[in-house]
Amino acid sequence: METTDAPGSTTTAETPDDTPQVSVCNATPDRTVFTEEGNEDGWIATDCSVAVTR
Repeated sequence: METTDAPGSTTTAETPDDTPQVSVCNATPDRTVFTEEGNEDGWIATDCSVAVTR
């Protein structure tokens, strides 16, 4: 991930092993559900989610 907010910023490499794999499902037009790969017991549901731009 590259940090560009501070003067003299540095680039930090993230390996895929450090980042959890998250799936997204629109359960209804107003509800979004996030699940993490390998975590059958946990999930997050929300009525308000926003698109992330990079």
